[in-house]
Formats: sequence, structure tokens, C-alpha cells
Amino acid sequence: MRILVIDVGGTHVKVLASGQRTRREVESGPSMTPGRMVTAVKRLTADWRYDVVSIGYPGPVLHGRPIAEPHNLGPGWVGFNFRKAFGCPVKIINDAAMQALGSYRGGRMLFLGLGTGLGSAFMWPNMLMPLELGDLPYPDGRIIEQDLGVPGLELLGEKKWKREVTYAVTQLKKSFIADYVVLGGGLVHRLNRLPAGIERGRNENAFLGGIRLWEAKKNSGELKWRVL
Repeated sequence: MRILVIDVGGTHVKVLASGQRTRREVESGPSMTPGRMVTAVKRLTADWRYDVVSIGYPGPVLHGRPIAEPHNLGPGWVGFNFRKAFGCPVKIINDAAMQALGSYRGGRMLFLGLGTGLGSAFMWPNMLMPLELGDLPYPDGRIIEQDLGVPGLELLGEKKWKREVTYAVTQLKKSFIADYVVLGGGLVHRLNRLPAGIERGRNENAFLGGIRLWEAKKNSGELKWRVL
């Protein structure tokens, strides 16, 4: 099975297909509607062949469908027929969950994506649970993603922001009884030192996650990963 993986972001849409070594990308932004995304991806991948598509979506997804419009893109994502647009089966998953799936190496893993917000997912063997931890309450009427994401870095300054991230991530690890935490997202490169059990992820793992979405169990044909 040849799989095309699409990682939809607020600044770029990145694509990679199984069997290809180099990803391709196109700029996105407030004018990027789902129809324009499909057109751009088809143009980027005109010389590639694929049978199915995985999409990492920058917003909440339930039962394989976006349930809210993304903050940094154009309208029309909720209810859009991606299968019809691509002409093949499509699986849609939250972008942080897709990176979590690509980062997973066993046990109980909590994934946190540090970027404009706070992406999150929790995994244990053969199970993936997308989360929306960014909405957790924080002091002074804020929510946690405002302190751990880009707004927090700008508000607190880098030194204090690093302390806040370390404290919050350590507490979340305890709360989920996680064996380890993987930190991804655009801000992870700013963290030089991490406590034991907390590790830096690779954003490229999102493409591996998109491939894994279609993995089947040996001898059964059932999908290996159940997304809750």
C-alpha cells in the first residue's frame, strides 16, 4: 500500500509519501481552505503514486472528522469530503496525535507539542487517545497553552518559560502515570536540558505516524492502532 501523508500547519502544508525520501511543502495561512489544500497537494505530488492518504489536522478530530475549524487557516474544513476530493480512502487525525503515533516506542507515552498552542496525545500499546490539554485552566484566568506555547514564551521570557514548561510537563507526566513524555512542536529546540523521563521528539515523526495509521496486525488484517 502506497501512503501519502499530509501534515497541515498554519504556515506550511508538508507532504511525504511512502517510498519517497524528500518531503515537499507549500505555504499555507488564513487563505488556505481545504479545497485549495487538495489542489496544492495534488500539484506537489503529481509525479507520485499513492493508494491512500493520511492527514494531520491542526484541530480537534472525532471519529476521523474535524469537529472545529482551525485557528490559522481558511474556513470550510468541517464537513469537507476529503475522500471524494482525493479519490481514495483518507484517514484524518489531529496533527499532534499523528506525531505522537510516529514517536511511540512502547509503554505509556504522553506527547506534548509546544507551538502556537499545546498539542497533546496519550498512547499505550495499540491505542492512541488524542487530547486537548491546552484548555486546562491555569492561574489568572489563563489556560495552560497560553503559558507553554508561543504566547507564554513572549509573556514570560525564555528563562522563566523554560522553568514553567519543565514544571508543567513533570506534573502532567505524574498525572498520566506516563513512562515517558515526548516533547515536539516548533519550540522544542529551545529546551536544552530535560528531566529524566522527558525527551525531545522529532517533528519528522509525523510522517511515520501517518504511515502507521494504516498498519495492520499480523495474520488478522485488522488495523494495528485504534484511535479513540
